[in-house]
Amino acid sequence: MTLYDNVKKDLQTSPKKWLITGCAGFIGSNLLEHLLRLDQQVVGLDNFSTGFQHNLDEVRSLVSAEQWSRFSFIEGDICNLNDCAKASEEVDYVLHQAALGSVPRSIDDPISTNNTNVSGFLNMLVAARDAGVDSFTYAASSSTYGDHPALPKREECIGKPLSPYAVTKYVNELYADVFAKSYNFRSIGLRYFNVFGKRQNPNGAYAAVIPKWVSAMIKGDDVYINGDGETSRDFCYIENTVQMNILAAVAPNEARNEVYNVAVGDRTSLKELFNNIKASLIANSIDINVEPKYRDFRIGDVKHSQASIDKATSKLGYKPAYKIGAGIDEAMSWYVKLLSK
Repeated sequence: MTLYDNVKKDLQTSPKKWLITGCAGFIGSNLLEHLLRLDQQVVGLDNFSTGFQHNLDEVRSLVSAEQWSRFSFIEGDICNLNDCAKASEEVDYVLHQAALGSVPRSIDDPISTNNTNVSGFLNMLVAARDAGVDSFTYAASSSTYGDHPALPKREECIGKPLSPYAVTKYVNELYADVFAKSYNFRSIGLRYFNVFGKRQNPNGAYAAVIPKWVSAMIKGDDVYINGDGETSRDFCYIENTVQMNILAAVAPNEARNEVYNVAVGDRTSLKELFNNIKASLIANSIDINVEPKYRDFRIGDVKHSQASIDKATSKLGYKPAYKIGAGIDEAMSWYVKLLSK
């Protein structure tokens, strides 16, 4: 039995009250589903700027009526301090997921990205501090590594940011550290590496690569690879990300005021990713007759990204249960059902 198994068992024995910001989004709704299945009380905060009501509706369909009754939703904005304060009342654990993601979006609209990711983050820190929550876990980003060339990426070695989004996520880490020094308010930042899975939106200009490619392949549309196809990423299935959030929330005080990579410690090139998705679709009886088209590298992107998960393993007891192939295979049935309608 893993530490994570023991933590889940303890939570079911002694339920807590959780706040998930961005609860209608991809990661937030998966956290919501898992916590409700563990019979936790959950408050959700979302303004639906990038989240969706249908994500909440799907979670409701997957849990029992009694479990759903433990969820209370606040339609609000982290850019409004009063909304943050209301959501944080009597909360034990905060999982702060709300943000404006996407490197290209931040290049197109740096002001909105900064308002949400920096000012909104600061509002949540203040609200959680004032509410006296037991722990505060926030979504950081692998983009913080910037132009640092070393692989694998280790938490203590970062470079210069390559996009406004990366700047905002680094500022989050700086604010968290200052709050620890100034107010003894310790938090944990989770540097996400290319998280994927069910309820990740395949539509829109800023869709992530896996759902975007799955959608294109099913519809017979063009699949574009930015660069030569050798660009690589450490793709992390959503179940691993949920595990890290829960482990971070209950971590001992000596493990806080830290950042941790959330990944599997592996690299997959875009060419390999294309072939993995294609094979999984064929295994799901989808006839695929698409080959990728290549175009220029995207501004703000790094060439290669791979995490070291040594720190997360040693300090939090993290043990990723899914590598990319298993994650794609598990998520594929959800995508096929969604996109074949």
